[in-house]
Amino acid sequence: MKHMIEVDENKCIGCGLCKRDCPTANIKLEDKKAKIITMECLYCGHCEAICPKNAIILTGFDEKSEQYNEQVRLNPKELMDAIKTRRSIRNFKNKEIPKEIIEDIIEAGRFAPTGKNAQNVSFIVLEKDKKRFEKIAVSLFKKITKILKPFSKEVSRVKIDEDFFFKKAPAIILIVSKDKVNGSLAAENMAFMAEAYGLGVLFSGFFAMAVNNSRKLRKELGLKRKDRAVTALVLGYANVKYHRTTFKEPAKVRRF
Repeated sequence: MKHMIEVDENKCIGCGLCKRDCPTANIKLEDKKAKIITMECLYCGHCEAICPKNAIILTGFDEKSEQYNEQVRLNPKELMDAIKTRRSIRNFKNKEIPKEIIEDIIEAGRFAPTGKNAQNVSFIVLEKDKKRFEKIAVSLFKKITKILKPFSKEVSRVKIDEDFFFKKAPAIILIVSKDKVNGSLAAENMAFMAEAYGLGVLFSGFFAMAVNNSRKLRKELGLKRKDRAVTALVLGYANVKYHRTTFKEPAKVRRF
């Protein structure tokens, strides 16, 4: 459905908030009413979100905007604690993830910011048929490591077994985008949502690498020519418990 921006002049009070907030200067005030200059727009929705009288509506979307009378704020200490205690999980319980949780995780990715509001991130969920894709990736990596082993001690220690990529986790979500930054922003949102539900998360860059370098995987996953696998979120209930944070090197910061 084609997107449009509609202004209800009966509601508009001419405050100019939408005009000042529009990132593409696509709104003007005329006779103390907001006017949309052109429909060639990013459709970021800032004008609709900022209007105190709900006078601006973006049409052509499958959903309506949600009303929040108070700004939602996270507790800084709780957020920092969550960040510091996050671990990559490689040991999962044999327990399925409810469909509703998977949908909420994808929703978190859908609402991640994208440059120019491109919204060019998509998601592929691997559950029942995940072993088929993992098998293809394992076969590819075995060939690569066989070549590299004589030149790398690290590679020579790595064991590429049948669970190398997904660690027997119940669900994997592959994040696909033409833009690596947009895909990464979505993945981080999704990881936080997964952990909020008590799930363990592993970012599998290896599987994304396999997808991007395997014609067979790309074809099986239905990827288009310019699509890139940004990362894969390996999800499940952790079968391991950590008791303290890990060390990180001091931040390298320069100020001007």
